[in-house]
Amino acid sequence: MEAQEYTADYWKEKYEASETRRLELEALVLYYEEQFRLYKHRQFGASSEKTPVADQLCLFGEVVDEKSDAGIEEKFEVITYKRRKARRKRADDFSRLSVDCINVHEIPEGERVCPKCGGPAHKITTIIHKTVKIIPAKAVIVEDHQDVYGCRNCAKNSDSVPIINAPMPEPVIKKSFASPSSVAYIMTQKYVFGLPLYHQEQMFVFLGFTLSRQTMCNWVIRCAQDWLIHIYNRMIALLIYREILHADESVLQVLHEPDKKPQALSYMWLYRTSRDTDQHIVIFEYQPSREDDHPKAFLKGFSGFLHVDGYPGYHNLPDDITIIGCWVHYPSNIFIRKEILQAA
Repeated sequence: MEAQEYTADYWKEKYEASETRRLELEALVLYYEEQFRLYKHRQFGASSEKTPVADQLCLFGEVVDEKSDAGIEEKFEVITYKRRKARRKRADDFSRLSVDCINVHEIPEGERVCPKCGGPAHKITTIIHKTVKIIPAKAVIVEDHQDVYGCRNCAKNSDSVPIINAPMPEPVIKKSFASPSSVAYIMTQKYVFGLPLYHQEQMFVFLGFTLSRQTMCNWVIRCAQDWLIHIYNRMIALLIYREILHADESVLQVLHEPDKKPQALSYMWLYRTSRDTDQHIVIFEYQPSREDDHPKAFLKGFSGFLHVDGYPGYHNLPDDITIIGCWVHYPSNIFIRKEILQAA
């Protein structure tokens, strides 16, 4: 049996394959180390969003070890005296509140007598006591009286009488009790503070009136379709002109959706600007599925960098959109890690 001869190209190819595999395994080990560190931190670490710099994974996969770094010299300062601890700044801040009213408490002029000698007492200074007063919400009915005018001459001498109405502001919803302030209040309570409509329905009872959750729901939907949709479209138009965007999708369950079971999952897609702008824009778009046609339609006209996770559907976007992978998600970032390790 003749021995097989191995050429230099063969050994070079084998070496490059093994080197590529080694770099991939190193990146994978770094990824697992980071996941293990995050797991231990969530399980035993302090419940704070701040992470020590020494525990963070740097771009080239090296972990900074303060104890093993010979270039860092620990210095201690000995304080030989005692001093009172500085008072911490209060977390409460009322600087933006205006002073509503000032109550002056004084002693009548005839009663300003010294309790010791009986002589007259004079004013030395004034002590100011500040308290926070919360005024509960108040609901009232606003009546707009619109005058209607007619022509007496036409009423006597003509077959028809023209009716002239005095001009007045356009209502937010015609033939409805809704006002801009009431709809804005309901939307703020629901979407900013997370207060469901049935809780607001109970709160309004304490304010002295009844407003059903179905009516509030109709108000929110109608105003979103008639008014807020223009702001929403304008925000999308401004968003796609940015150079760097972020995108993600999250599952949610929608009941009574046409042609779908209640247990089926739908998706809320999120698109937002990056930190390189002073005017941040965050857009939520509901879609019944996770198909890649949805980001294609939404990002039509966008040309730039899109920061996403490892979902492969983003890689089917047009060529003028450059996908930027997330460092946390594997395996989409394994080749990026490999290139960085090679460069190091």
